[in-house]
Amino acid sequence: MKSHVSNSLLAVCAAAFIAPSVANAQDVVVAEEASTVTEFSCDNKDRYTSSWRDNWFIQIGAGVNQPVVERGVGITNGKPIVNKKIITTEYNVGVGRWMTPFLGFRLNALGGVLHWDNPTPLATDGRTTANHVNLNLELMWDMCNSIAGVNSNRPFSVIPFVGVGGDYMWNMKSRLGGAPVASNILDTQDNIKSNSWTLPVSAGIQFRVRLCEYVDFFAEARAAFYGDNWNGCAYGEPIEANVSALGGFNFNIGGREWGKYNECYSASEIAALNGQVNNLRAELLAANQALAAAVTAEAPVVTNAVEVDCPDQPLLATVRFKINSSDIQPQEEVNVYNMAQYLKDNPDVNISVVGFADKDTGSAEYNQALSVRRAQAVADSLVKKYGVASNRIEVKGEGSSEQPYPANNDWNRIVIFVNK
Repeated sequence: MKSHVSNSLLAVCAAAFIAPSVANAQDVVVAEEASTVTEFSCDNKDRYTSSWRDNWFIQIGAGVNQPVVERGVGITNGKPIVNKKIITTEYNVGVGRWMTPFLGFRLNALGGVLHWDNPTPLATDGRTTANHVNLNLELMWDMCNSIAGVNSNRPFSVIPFVGVGGDYMWNMKSRLGGAPVASNILDTQDNIKSNSWTLPVSAGIQFRVRLCEYVDFFAEARAAFYGDNWNGCAYGEPIEANVSALGGFNFNIGGREWGKYNECYSASEIAALNGQVNNLRAELLAANQALAAAVTAEAPVVTNAVEVDCPDQPLLATVRFKINSSDIQPQEEVNVYNMAQYLKDNPDVNISVVGFADKDTGSAEYNQALSVRRAQAVADSLVKKYGVASNRIEVKGEGSSEQPYPANNDWNRIVIFVNK
């Protein structure tokens, strides 16, 4: 008899909790009909990523250059003007970064002393000397990666480049006479200029040999193209040039690796996930329909029922957690929502939010703190997200000293709601 009365009281408590919330089951959880798998298309192209810290390089080199300018013609001071190919030393330093495995940029500085033959009445050989420095911003193309596929460990690379920049030439003078040699370029004071500013366009090709992960050897041929006033003589051909051959070392900063992804690689996984979502929708719809049918079915007749409060009885909703976590998972949020709705529909009911942890993971002290964090996370969600008054909620943590599900250790990573 005592057992029969106890069972009857539990039935009344369960009905008191289930009836108001399940009667509106379609409002609590919106279940959709299973839909078809979302269409997914991709272009099957590999894409590459890297941190902004990676794929920088510093370049240091040296070589030779040869100006290509007007040549003296005829006889000066009774002697033929000599047109010699005069090669001088050039120095180079640069810094750049590969933005992709195919394209990079480089800020490149070159400079040195130049010699060439200018027509001048002050020297029989027409020899002219000047200092110059050139700064270029250049776009670089890794031809091997583009044609043969990306390979961070490729031992040899061919890299064409183009760029624009500025060039300053100063201290232009005759080797023997010591005076400026250009008689047709004057400054604002009508003095012969001994310097020039020009905006060259550069182009060239670099051959790069990998020595190790962080060092490459390079050999580079390049040409910079200037206006006619670059060397202080404006006549003849309108374009002048400086041709260079350089060699040196690239020091790679941050490595040369690239992360690669292709969205088509995940197409099957995405389709499978869509299928799981659709299956879960169908299962949720069926569960809601079955639950609604159970609630609306004719309830058993309880004779001599006594109206009682149901203190300290566990409510049906629970919130489960991942191992060593107090974060509420998206799939568990519906249970928090349902409890909030239940509390709103029953303003006189107060609850305890009781957290647990499984005994097979962590120490007793750690599990106790974890269970409190889990209970507090659920209580905070009820208050902050759903507007339940905080004075209606008591937070408790039982750690792993009690196991609501002794037969299944993993199920004890849980928060249970209890009527106060």
